[in-house]
Amino acid sequence: MTPSPQNPQEQERPLDAAAADLGAGGATAPERDAAAYRRRMERRQQVQQQRVQARQLEKGLRLVFTGRGKGKTTAGLGLVLRTLGHGERVAVVQFIKGAWIPGEARALAVFGEQLRWHALGEGFTWNTQDRERDREMVNRAWQQACVYLSDAAVKLVLLDEINVALKLGYISLETVLAGLEQRPPLTHVALTGRDAPPELIAAADLVTEMTMVRHPFREQGVKAQAGIEY
Repeated sequence: MTPSPQNPQEQERPLDAAAADLGAGGATAPERDAAAYRRRMERRQQVQQQRVQARQLEKGLRLVFTGRGKGKTTAGLGLVLRTLGHGERVAVVQFIKGAWIPGEARALAVFGEQLRWHALGEGFTWNTQDRERDREMVNRAWQQACVYLSDAAVKLVLLDEINVALKLGYISLETVLAGLEQRPPLTHVALTGRDAPPELIAAADLVTEMTMVRHPFREQGVKAQAGIEY
């Protein structure tokens, strides 16, 4: 009987284990003489090269940034800047936000038509005080997002605070998941905001949860400041 081909992930696990066993080096390595340390790091380099060579798949990714801590939008905008730096087109669609122009939008304006930025919210629910208006704005933002999600010329689409729109019930999870399925094969999409639903997390390729340990507003009464919050 011919053995079934090994799953590529199963083939890669020994390399991952070897990398973990060899460690990251520095003071964590047990060797104390330079020659022994160099041998360990040479082996670690070989294993890392094999790990990279074994993983050559390219695809459009779903990236979710969620959690109670700061930095979710900032992480998404880091992807925006990196993608723009490679000469690719990017679209940012902001849900909920839009009552003010953030510093990032001003700074990234230098990229001109390479970046399309749409702030299609009107602020926090306690400021807008109008559920139907909020729902209408979310629908407008989603329709605009779908234009970019279906455009193969757009390398990255950032859906900022869409997780909040999902949590508030202004758009259905089924609608969002179906829209993400319409992307061209190499288009990435990043979704930010607190309380990403479990189904979205399960469908994502990368999920990062920001954890709040300390916050100056909560512990010290420090207001939102330019360059930090907006």
